[in-house]
Amino acid sequence: DYSCVHASMALRKAGYETVMVNCNPETVSTDYDVSTRLYFEPLTLEDVLEVIAAEERTGGVMGVFVQLGGQTPLKLAQQLADAGVPILGTSPEAIDLAEHRGEFSRVLDNAGLIAPKNGTAVSFEDAKKIADEIGYPVLVRPSYVLGGRGMEIVYDEANLSRYIANATEITPDHPVLIDRFLEDAVEIDVDALFDGTDMYLGGIMEHIEEAGIHSGDSACVLPPITLGNNVIERVRTATRAIAEGVGVRGLINIQFALASDVLYVLEANPRASRTVPFVSKATGVQMAKAAALIGTGVTIHQLRSAYKMLPETGDGSTLPLDAPVSVKEAVLPFSRFRTPEGKVVDSLLGPEMRSTGEVMGIDKHFDTAFAKSQAAANNALPTEGKIFVSVANRDKRAVIMAVKRLSDLGFEIISTGGTADVLRRNGIQASTVRKVAEGSSAEGEGTIADLVIAGEIDMVFNTPSGGEARSDGYALRAAATSIGIPCITTVAEFNAAVQAIEAMRTYEWSVTSLQEHAAALVASQKAAAENAAAESAGLHHA
Repeated sequence: DYSCVHASMALRKAGYETVMVNCNPETVSTDYDVSTRLYFEPLTLEDVLEVIAAEERTGGVMGVFVQLGGQTPLKLAQQLADAGVPILGTSPEAIDLAEHRGEFSRVLDNAGLIAPKNGTAVSFEDAKKIADEIGYPVLVRPSYVLGGRGMEIVYDEANLSRYIANATEITPDHPVLIDRFLEDAVEIDVDALFDGTDMYLGGIMEHIEEAGIHSGDSACVLPPITLGNNVIERVRTATRAIAEGVGVRGLINIQFALASDVLYVLEANPRASRTVPFVSKATGVQMAKAAALIGTGVTIHQLRSAYKMLPETGDGSTLPLDAPVSVKEAVLPFSRFRTPEGKVVDSLLGPEMRSTGEVMGIDKHFDTAFAKSQAAANNALPTEGKIFVSVANRDKRAVIMAVKRLSDLGFEIISTGGTADVLRRNGIQASTVRKVAEGSSAEGEGTIADLVIAGEIDMVFNTPSGGEARSDGYALRAAATSIGIPCITTVAEFNAAVQAIEAMRTYEWSVTSLQEHAAALVASQKAAAENAAAESAGLHHA
């Protein structure tokens, strides 16, 4: 919606008549003044062709943009082209190339880039053979789905067999996709513009949650806070190679994973992604407007010089060191969701997308920006009270310092037996509470779920593992969801939350409008460019 609106605005300003086809009344793009004409029609081939025919009766149609409105119009690209409709921006052939595993693998091979080992299966025997070759854990998912629906991380053959048995439709046309799962990897999102010659890298986003959490549910930060210049340069080089190899003319979104200092390409989407509004607001550069003009033949050089739509030098990967930090957070209203059986939906994050929207927080530093993002997502972090901590064995070592910091800040730590023992051995005072599976004691001592529902816990941190632990964790997370307290299920987010809590206890928040933020960012970039130019000319004096 954001991309379509901004594209229409840019094209109308450039002198074009714009025609919007959209049947969703909950969008800004269906406002009467966004486009020259609005057709409130479904996005089917028949309806779109009828709209084009109607428009051609009153004048020629220059072409159609399909890359800005999500997956539905993207699927119409080839059919429209076959019907003789000009497709503006990235061609249908390039769109198909990026989505076709075999063809895209050749693009990566030619660029010297690698993707996680993968394969496709139409039976359990195929899947077992591929998983044995790749090595567990593997990421399995149906082909041709959106939002990671049906995606699962599988750790052994028994669970792989269960997944294949439960898959509703596996055919040669709809195989199961199997990828090596990169544990402990940092996921990286990139939005860029390419005109066939030049690239403008809009922004590099570092995911806060580790790989394995769907990108739509993971918080991310721009500029990246732990990626070194070497990694950023490798991402830049890879992004250009992919955009050039695919044949992009406009926007492209690429997802990378960095594991053991190896950069893997997860996927590339030659279209406007859900992160375009975030990147645009964070960097003060309106990416969708630029992409629309590129689709009409305007070059990135012209967008920098004549149109002043892009910075004259640099891009979103070369933000000044004093640039504000922006954090994007997913909105996850689990309290509104129910399973078919009427139970609260588990808030445990995974590879299947659950979010219904996104918010962002901006500040000088990451910790306060993250705190703002949590408040915006109706998940405000506590600054005092009781924190419940219960983590899987694999996570105990990783959380000790963060839990100790909360204890030092005056929070009371509540844990179940195993986690409490580890914390105490590390000098952290932790009270013990009964697990849900243990039930209430004969003396009437309640479980952790009882304490949560009674309002005695201010934040829950739970990373489950194993059958009983997962069942126990579900009841706990459901209790937290029902009363609306923060419930964190990943170590990375917990560490970020601890930083944010400490910042909230230390600093006063400030509020700046997006317009002021963009103006300050432009001024900072201009000053940095002038300093760089002066240094290169030998005129800069310390």
